[in-house]
Amino acid sequence: MASVTIDKVQKSFGEQVVLHDIELQIADGEFVVFVGPSGCGKSTLLRLIAGLETNNAGSISIDGQIVDNIAPSKRGVSMVFQSYALYPHMTVFNNMAFGLKQAGTPRAEIKKRVSHAADVLGLTSLLKRSPRALSGGQRQRVAIGRAIVREPRVFLFDEPLSNLDAALRNQTRLEIMRLHQRLGTTMIYVTHDQIEAMTLADRIVVLKDGRIEQSGSPQTLYHEPANLFVASFIGSPTMNFFKLTDLPDLVNRHTQSLKENTIIGVRPEHLSVTPDSRKGVTGNLELTENLGEYTLAHLITEQGTHFTAKVGRNSSDASTDMTKSLSFTVDDNNVHWFDPDSGLRLR
Repeated sequence: MASVTIDKVQKSFGEQVVLHDIELQIADGEFVVFVGPSGCGKSTLLRLIAGLETNNAGSISIDGQIVDNIAPSKRGVSMVFQSYALYPHMTVFNNMAFGLKQAGTPRAEIKKRVSHAADVLGLTSLLKRSPRALSGGQRQRVAIGRAIVREPRVFLFDEPLSNLDAALRNQTRLEIMRLHQRLGTTMIYVTHDQIEAMTLADRIVVLKDGRIEQSGSPQTLYHEPANLFVASFIGSPTMNFFKLTDLPDLVNRHTQSLKENTIIGVRPEHLSVTPDSRKGVTGNLELTENLGEYTLAHLITEQGTHFTAKVGRNSSDASTDMTKSLSFTVDDNNVHWFDPDSGLRLR
């Protein structure tokens, strides 16, 4: 296991700056997830840690040793890619053992490591099969097993689940969580899927345009987003953003000085149906999504603000009548105020 320190790292491709002065400390044994939209720099940052790209400025250290000029194979990291990249003519055992054989590892040690990894990942009965005889989820487990046998100090995952269907993504995500609990190795994981980030991470690092917007636990990012971007990116469905005129009763109950166009953030689960249209926010129902456990009601206010509310699965308020108007009270303890100019959360 090892800590990772990223010290004022910059990366450019030609004149395009991809990463701006990234500073980050990753603790020994921590599971950190880099998340953000496409093009935010998260995969580039992972590749810099792996040694597959070279930083233009700053430094990267693993367990206190600067690795900027050290070859990828000597850094003590193993990377699992989005594509499985398995050798189709080799068995599962030989795919997992290939790197060790190339490194001259004794045969008995190879067998020991492959057997251990196969046991951890539930692949023991599949070791004699070829990749074409495996499901997508099993192939990805083989790719993870190939990383495990190297006994790295740091695991790097680059969107490893994006090629799997929903059921396999959920299953493999749980296997990665169990793997971290069992091995305790430092893991850095890249995804654009904020649900993956929330369920896997000890800490989430949200990136946008090559900069870190916020770093913290999943609960911190969900309940205390630093700015509008993090508030909108973390959470599914996303946070609602209202104008002051959408929530006059709420604004009147708060005495702090507010700019005229201050933005109010409220998550869908913090809106409760009320018969009193004078309180909270009122909207015309546009459509509903029945998700079994609850229904998502999508509405629009008279001022033209679109918002979403969660309502109970048995509630008559989840009507599909598109002419219906619904009113909601707001949970005062879960209101977020954002500065309209900087986008920063005020409180």
